Order: sequence, then C-alpha cells, then structure tokens
Amino acid sequence: MSQATTFDVTGQPLPGTDAPAVARGERSTLRRVLRQRSAIVGLAILAFLFAVAIFADFIATYPPNQVLIGVEPDAKPRLGPCIHFLGCPTTQSQHYFGLDGNARDEFSRVVHGARTSLAVGFITVIWSIIIGALIGAVAGYSGGRLDNFLMRIMDMLLAFPALLLAIVVVTILGKGLTNAMIAIGIVALPIYARVMRASVLSVREQDYVTAARALGDSSMGILRRRVVPNALTPIIVQGTLGIGGAVLEIAALSFLGLAAQAPTAEWGVMIGTERNQLFTAPLLSFIPGVALTLTVLGFNLLGDGLRDAFDPRLAR
Repeated sequence: MSQATTFDVTGQPLPGTDAPAVARGERSTLRRVLRQRSAIVGLAILAFLFAVAIFADFIATYPPNQVLIGVEPDAKPRLGPCIHFLGCPTTQSQHYFGLDGNARDEFSRVVHGARTSLAVGFITVIWSIIIGALIGAVAGYSGGRLDNFLMRIMDMLLAFPALLLAIVVVTILGKGLTNAMIAIGIVALPIYARVMRASVLSVREQDYVTAARALGDSSMGILRRRVVPNALTPIIVQGTLGIGGAVLEIAALSFLGLAAQAPTAEWGVMIGTERNQLFTAPLLSFIPGVALTLTVLGFNLLGDGLRDAFDPRLAR
C-alpha cells in the first residue's frame, strides 16, 4: 500500500514519502471501492435519489403543498392514482400516486421529500462528525484524565436509548426540524467520538508521528497535520452509515410530530399523517416508506463497500 506523505517543520516531505505515492494510493483506493458490488449498488441508488432531490422542481408535476380542490374538477381527498399510459381516462387529471388526505399530489410530495430528508441527514451527520471527531481526537491523543473525563461523558450519552434521548432533547428544545437535527446529532456524538479516539490511539504510535515529534513539531501541529488526517478513514465509513440512520431517525421524530411539521413535504410526516388510512389508501404510507427504505439501503450498502475497500486485510 502507498505510504502517506508527511512533512517536517520546514514543510519539506519526510524521507520515503512523495506526492505521486499519495496519488497512486488514492487511485488504488478508488479502484477497490468500485470493485465492491455493494458500493456500486449503493452509489447507483444514491445517485438516483440525489438526482430526484436536485431536480425535484422539474420532476414534480405540481407544487408539493398545492391543494387541488377547486383547481381540478375531479380532485378530492385520497383520490386513487391515475396514469394515462396504464388506461386511466384522459379526461381525468393524471396523478401517479394519487392525492393525499388534503388533495395534494402525492408524487410531487414524495419527490420534494427526497430533498428534505437527504439535506437533514447530511447536515445532522456533518456537524455531529465535526464535534465528535474533535472530542475523540483530543481524548485519544492527550490521554490521562482528560481522556477519561470526555469518554465518561460519551458513555453517559450512550447509556440512553437513542430515540428516547432524541425525544427528550426535542421536548426540551421544542418541536421543529432544526431542533430534531440537533437532537439526532447529540445522540450520534458518542459514536463518532469513540471511533475517532480508537483510530487516533492507533495512529499516534506510527513512525511518522514519532519522527514529527523528534523534529520538534508541537503537539497541536502533530494532531492537526499528522494524526487526524490519517485517522479519518473509519469515521468516514461510520458517517456514511450514519446518514441513513439520521434520515430514519428524523423521519421517526416527524412521524411522532416532533420534527418536521405539516405541511412540509417530509417522508416521516407523510407516513404519520396517513397512518390511519393504511387499508383504505395504502399508497399514501407505502410510497414514502419505500423511499425511506431505499435511502437507508443505499447508504448502508455504500458504507459496507467503503469499509471493505478500506480494510487493509482485504486489499489486493
């Protein structure tokens, strides 16, 4: 495998390292990722979902919150699907998934829901990774009492069931999508902190870290330039898996009425609103549920592929 590039205090590469080696290592890693079938399938699913989210305004046939009663003569709550290609009369307005309980186009709401769910998933995981990685890096590199203090706080957070702790935090902060994102981020902090700490404990014993110390580099400089960049791989994999979990947890809070609020086009809200119509209008709950399943599946498959590709025991 390629050796990571490190630099001395003057900014010059340490012996035995070079930029071309790093480039070759990155290409090798990319090839290993693309050789993982799970990663390819996950990327394909996520590429489709991201395309839907980015081009939602062009894909959706109606504004997501538009009530069609009075706009279309045949519009009524929970009107069934109508697809002209499948034999629906052309005199009737076309709605791929039908209308919801407020006579809004279900297809358009599902499409716009992809934008909401993916955005909140990414934002939640990104901020929790930044803070969690910082805590884990400081704890792992410093050791001693500071390590024990920080990790005991993380253990306290891990002692609570994740969804229950998120509900408590949202109850304290108040209902809303932003507060739900904060709550899910707090719940995820211990996971990223512990993963980063374990990685830092391994990296700080490497020869290039010892060489940097011998060259007089400061502890903060070693942590920032040597340890953290080489300890990020496990947390990237964990973060990929965590996005799917964050999307699912936000949907669960929205289902309970604690996160996104009506009329926001969000999959958890859509399932919660129509949960009592499961037998009379099953598509209104089934379609957002399928969208959630695909999102979580895509991130889990990609995360599994990244983990296998980054595992040195599986490198070829």
